[in-house]
Amino acid sequence: MMKYLQRLGKSLMLPVACLPVAGILMGIGYWIDPTGWGANNVLSAFLIKAGGALIDNMAILFAIGVAVGMAKDNDGTAALAGLVSWLMITTLLSSGAVAMFTGQEAADPAFGKIANQFIGILSGLIGASCYNKFKNTKLPDALAFFSGKRCVAIVTAGASVLVSVVLFFVWPVIFGALVSFGTAITSTGAIGAGIYAFLNRLLIPVGLHHALNSVFWFDVAGINDLGNFWSGEGTLGTTGMYMAGFFPVMMFGLPAAALAMYHTAKSNKKKIAAGLLGAAALCSFFTGVTEPLEFAFMFLAPGLYLVHAILTGISVFIVALLPARAGFNFSAGLVDFVLSFKAPMAQNPLLLLPVGLGFAVAYYGIFRFVITKFNLKTPGREDDDVTEEELHTTISYSDYAQVAATILEGLGGKDNIASVDNCITRLRIEVKDYTVVNEKKIKSAGVAGVIRPSRTSVQVIVGTQVQHVADELKKLL
Repeated sequence: MMKYLQRLGKSLMLPVACLPVAGILMGIGYWIDPTGWGANNVLSAFLIKAGGALIDNMAILFAIGVAVGMAKDNDGTAALAGLVSWLMITTLLSSGAVAMFTGQEAADPAFGKIANQFIGILSGLIGASCYNKFKNTKLPDALAFFSGKRCVAIVTAGASVLVSVVLFFVWPVIFGALVSFGTAITSTGAIGAGIYAFLNRLLIPVGLHHALNSVFWFDVAGINDLGNFWSGEGTLGTTGMYMAGFFPVMMFGLPAAALAMYHTAKSNKKKIAAGLLGAAALCSFFTGVTEPLEFAFMFLAPGLYLVHAILTGISVFIVALLPARAGFNFSAGLVDFVLSFKAPMAQNPLLLLPVGLGFAVAYYGIFRFVITKFNLKTPGREDDDVTEEELHTTISYSDYAQVAATILEGLGGKDNIASVDNCITRLRIEVKDYTVVNEKKIKSAGVAGVIRPSRTSVQVIVGTQVQHVADELKKLL
């Protein structure tokens, strides 16, 4: 199960890499026009719309990215299947469609939140599963046009219809339960605020945090923390308690966590980790958009994400006890922090800065300890076992196709191959029968070595030219 989650986490790296720049563009746009959100400035509107094109469609990016990443050969057909699944589920379970199916004037509010990250990831998994299972399907001559990869989208559509039927009954129950739970804990003061924040982070992977947010930030249960904070209709010292505690986490805690992940990355991967983590940390600090950073480790190291959720709950609990209140219109980043200074319900917002510095220390120390203690596979620490020597392995190949053919012969032929992937320097192959693998034959191709981590896994150390060999090997398959 953990291996599956780590593979899912790696699949999310491609779409997650698109998000930091989108968040930064939106943050700059909001900074230029903090009150009109683009209504008063064309440049602001342009930047906000540009960033929103990705942030608002994050779930679609996940559907495509997960489908490609979880497909055994990373084929684009899987991406199409993931998109097909997304379109089927979100269309069949849209508010308008559900109202038509049930004959009611309005659908359950839960279906207004069906287009979320969870559905995106689910769609990607459905698309990849259908691709892996049916990509080689052979049909009768009369239907031969739809054989192989062309049948994948059709099968995916059918599977997505069945999943939609299940979600039709399950989704409102889950959504409604979260709303009811959120309403119930509002009477517990600072403790309830902490519990809410903990669940807010914990539910982000499945997109259900919107249900809780509607209870605390908006007027579902009469709290309307966000609306009252900016309108001045709340209670000074109370209003804003469900928002203020997020600022220390998003502006200080998560960037410090990113630094800890960078410092614990493998030395040969620090540059790669720095690119992703640095941009995501800046995005979190500046705009309060945390998904690029959170999705970078939540599936690679779910235990660490639980630690993050707990720390967020503690932050909101502590701030709720303090005479410090700040709020946001977009999210708890620097932009909204500065803009909230003059809000009617703002109270000692600068007090959040020392709290934030404290949480920066806590996040860095705890993340670094937990990552190293439990050897968690955060960005830059994945199990590809690449050594410094391998990174400098440069074997001169005159014919990559011939090298790939020799390796394939040593692996027992294409009928013995279950899947092929590669990292920075290695071919990573899953075989069906380990007894027919001929290491001597593989090494005759001129590779640097062969590793057998399990009965069905073979790793061939090629060096930095591995991508060329992998491409030729996939052609032979």
